[in-house]
Amino acid sequence: MNPIQFIDKNKELIINTYNDLHQIAEPSWQEERTSSYLKKRLLEAGLEVKTFEHHFGFIAEIKGQLSSVVALRADMDALFQEVDGELKANHSCGHDAHSTMVLYAALAIASSGMQPKHTLRFIFQPAEEKGEGALQMMKDGVLDQVISLFGTHLRPKKEVPFYKASPVIIHGSAETIKGTIKGIQAHAARPHEGINVIEVSSMIVQSLKNIDLVTEVPFSIKMTQLHIGNEASNIIPENANFAIDVRAQTNELMNQLNEISIKIFENAMEETGAKITWAMEEFVPAAITNEKAINYAEAAITTIIGEENLMPHCISQGGEDFHFYTNKYPSIAATMIGLGCDLTPGLHHPHMRFNLEALIYGAKILTETVLNASKE
Repeated sequence: MNPIQFIDKNKELIINTYNDLHQIAEPSWQEERTSSYLKKRLLEAGLEVKTFEHHFGFIAEIKGQLSSVVALRADMDALFQEVDGELKANHSCGHDAHSTMVLYAALAIASSGMQPKHTLRFIFQPAEEKGEGALQMMKDGVLDQVISLFGTHLRPKKEVPFYKASPVIIHGSAETIKGTIKGIQAHAARPHEGINVIEVSSMIVQSLKNIDLVTEVPFSIKMTQLHIGNEASNIIPENANFAIDVRAQTNELMNQLNEISIKIFENAMEETGAKITWAMEEFVPAAITNEKAINYAEAAITTIIGEENLMPHCISQGGEDFHFYTNKYPSIAATMIGLGCDLTPGLHHPHMRFNLEALIYGAKILTETVLNASKE
């Protein structure tokens, strides 16, 4: 049985697997049951599995004629968010779907008994939502001898329609700037004796709003959290914690926004006398496109769902830690496939839904993609 026939024969099992993973959603670095579930299925199918200390990520392999590696990556973690008034782990970003499709790509190829030219490696990664999982997996050597790398992500209905797919998601860079403002307390009747951190915060917000760059590259930078350490209304507050969300479609523009942010903080300190400390956190780089990898994925998409359902590219201002892999190893031919699946109301919405039929043609596209790359 060829791998595509295997997927067609196991449609019901694929849907059941997705439902199982959806029910055992686990947040970043806590993906124990998810990892165990996937490893069990892969070991039963005869794949070699390698685990790592201190986290639940792992890899599975089908040995090829050569030691060079074509890799396919899935993320396993869920978001921790409020769902109908309850804080819980929830798969509202589709990682359960990604793991299901990569699992069945591996099972389909293994079931065929074929020996690929290159070794096929299936990477099951933790902590994508923290922007930390890819970095850890690279430390563990999962890219050793990798020449091609592929991933996938469900796309909202407005980006990529149902039964269509794009061979490349052009994600932007994203980060969070977290900081504190230290002022001076004073009686509200004598504000001139203090340094009001609310006023300092307002100055920062207005400066961010006034950023005017001559560029066609999309970006955004805005304060998204502000916590004032003051319970009384008649005291000038002296402490504040803030977070700023930064997005840029290119890594170069992200660097420029960081430089502008630093100048804004320095100017606010000079003008008000407040002390501001900050750090750039939760950074993920923008996508680096690779035509060779895109061509592999494009050929797979046209084979599985037809040329009429191929979308040339998918541009997203969202961030994705998959791009740490190519940021660190730009010589690897890598791309993320954007899968249309009738996803509504949107990614990270607590009630995100999609058409489960996409799991079937998604698994086929991923299978065809890695097989295409392994023929070279």
